[in-house]
Amino acid sequence: MKVDFPREICLKILHDIDEKNGYSNIILDEYLEKNRQKLNIKDISFISEIVYGTVMWKLTIDYIIQKYSKIKIKKISLWILEILRLSIYQIVFLDKIPKQAAVNEAVNLSKKYGAKSAGFVNAILRKIDKIDYQEILKIKDNKERISIAYSMPSWIVDELIKDYGIEKAEEICKNSTLKPSIIVRINTLKTNKEQFIKKLKELSIEYEETEEENFLKLKLQNIKNLSIFKEGLFTIQDESAGKCAIILNPKQKEKVLDACAAPGGKTTHLAEIMKNDGEIIAWDIHNHRLKLIDENADRLGIKIIKTNKQDATIFNEKYFEQFDKILLDVPCMGIGVIKRKPDIKWQRKKEDIYEITKIQKQILEICSKYLKKGGEIVYSTCSILKEENEDVIKCFLNKNGNFEIKCQKNQKKEQYNILPNSNKDGFFICKLIKK
Repeated sequence: MKVDFPREICLKILHDIDEKNGYSNIILDEYLEKNRQKLNIKDISFISEIVYGTVMWKLTIDYIIQKYSKIKIKKISLWILEILRLSIYQIVFLDKIPKQAAVNEAVNLSKKYGAKSAGFVNAILRKIDKIDYQEILKIKDNKERISIAYSMPSWIVDELIKDYGIEKAEEICKNSTLKPSIIVRINTLKTNKEQFIKKLKELSIEYEETEEENFLKLKLQNIKNLSIFKEGLFTIQDESAGKCAIILNPKQKEKVLDACAAPGGKTTHLAEIMKNDGEIIAWDIHNHRLKLIDENADRLGIKIIKTNKQDATIFNEKYFEQFDKILLDVPCMGIGVIKRKPDIKWQRKKEDIYEITKIQKQILEICSKYLKKGGEIVYSTCSILKEENEDVIKCFLNKNGNFEIKCQKNQKKEQYNILPNSNKDGFFICKLIKK
């Protein structure tokens, strides 16, 4: 009995994610690096697809397992449960893999990781078909249907319905299961759009235009291995995240603070907008994350970023009214980037909202004191819950009469609430001015 090696790697990764409560991208990268010599490009693509897909659809898959299993999910051994999950993902959500192949490989894995359960696994998988998902879509209770159909914890569904209503909440949950696009930001310090596109064509890399001027959608995986990445001609960054620096719009010679900066995507974008002329102070509370900012800046040829270990929730008098512009991309629940980081769904809890908003309010209150009169702050999150966004801004403005929301030029919007879709992550962005 020989097990399929890529599927066995998938099983081990999924087991580690659930047993260690780890992040799928980190554990996946560790396993791919460890087995680099034994895996080809096709294997790596297959493993990534199965791991992310199974993590994304876990709630839906467990609903299907429970439909056919007399044993409760909690009583099934974790190894066998992961075998069922990754196999059901292949049967229900993938078209390219024949059901028979998925079932046979699952049985082989079961014999190795739980010999007495091979018959149990075989019996369940043979009953399952794509029709199971169509049946889920017919569930009459709105909240239950949305939760199970789009593998979204019911507490998140509750919050989205409260903020946006049933129809929009369902659309958000559906869009949060889509495969994320790979968007890159052209480094205007080293190249321009015309030259960059010429390079892409030389490398036979397909691309699409986006709404933002120096952002492109690439149809390619493993782009960090490209020579043009190592040369610092671009950064991987979603358009929504890119809007933060665009809306703050720092000028040359200005002194700018990025108070929650790591890993430095927005920090380096600020520097590019400033044409590498001025000063950016970048904070984080961890040295290893500050190192990421330095590495990013070095690759992109940026000289004006100074990293500093500093807790944005603790007031530091030496920075009082020192900055022309401040970017606060605060810690958040991350509900807007679930399609990119599916672990968020399973690791966040409703009670976390209270703790996270307390930190958000603290950072905004304290860092606002570092702004010069007439200066501007952009407050942003990659979340879409109003409690973390509009409510935080409202609370701050009620306490600070010397601040007001600044509308963008030629636009009526005071705040940007970008909901996730096939191309963009969910984001909230608000610009404030100190009168």
